Amino acid sequence: MKNFVLLLVVLSMILLTSCATTNTATETTAAPTFAPPKIMSVEDWGGSRTTATTGKKHVPQFITLHHGGVAFLRDKDPKQYLRNLQSWSRGTRMWSDIPYHYLIDLDGNIYEGRDINIAGDTNTEYDPAGHALIVVLGNFDEVEPNQAQLDSVTIMMATLAKRFEIAPTKIAGHKDYSAKTACPGKALNPYLQNGYFQQRVTKLLGQK
Repeated sequence: MKNFVLLLVVLSMILLTSCATTNTATETTAAPTFAPPKIMSVEDWGGSRTTATTGKKHVPQFITLHHGGVAFLRDKDPKQYLRNLQSWSRGTRMWSDIPYHYLIDLDGNIYEGRDINIAGDTNTEYDPAGHALIVVLGNFDEVEPNQAQLDSVTIMMATLAKRFEIAPTKIAGHKDYSAKTACPGKALNPYLQNGYFQQRVTKLLGQK
């Protein structure tokens, strides 16, 4: 009888140890989380929002990177630049708003552009409906992106991928959809072609 009781005690200890090991393994393999980036709102940079009746509504299924295509110098005020871009987009181009959903400046600051639920616009032939558009301000045919910009692009892509359940394999550049452009530029495009952004986003999302 004593041996039977001792056996029960041993079995109970084994089960408790097994459960503890399982819980530890579960905690260890849990997907990592990341903090969403700080994004300056349309109101904070002095713009106005697109009304619900303008623009083409869409659900992002792709993440597409652009560059501004013109030099963005250190002494340029990003807020004023965005206000000018919004005015030009609506007045000259007759678009509903700034063509991009998120814009990134020289210091990696991220600005809200067009409502993410409304499709962007482009000067080339591809249809940007279904694309979440990120633009890095500057001409990356002439300059190299800095690390702050690369980091902001990565975290913005990961945030969009998580929100809209977009696979990292659907991250690409403007030139991947249009034969009429080199955008996002010969210095920024390699980060797409060599998988830099896709791999970093995959890691942030806790995927393999």
